[in-house]
Amino acid sequence: GRVDEQRIAALCGEPVEKPDADFVRSATGFVIGGVPPIGHAQPLNTFIDQDLLALDTLWAAAGHPKAVFQLTPDELVRMTGGEVVQVR
Repeated sequence: GRVDEQRIAALCGEPVEKPDADFVRSATGFVIGGVPPIGHAQPLNTFIDQDLLALDTLWAAAGHPKAVFQLTPDELVRMTGGEVVQVR
């Protein structure tokens, strides 16, 4: 399913919109398609889709569009300190 932008906006307390490549690079330090869940250039609010918790294995970008790493949902929550929410 698609992300419910109004739900995410309510969680953020401000409107949300799709960022352009320059914004993503500035905020995270990484290019679109390679943004890892940690190590960002700026502190970011992190929301984790609750549906991910039902999975055994996740694959996340590892800093480059052609690099990924394997982790569990629990590891994702722990390493990011993200808030688990319903996003659809």
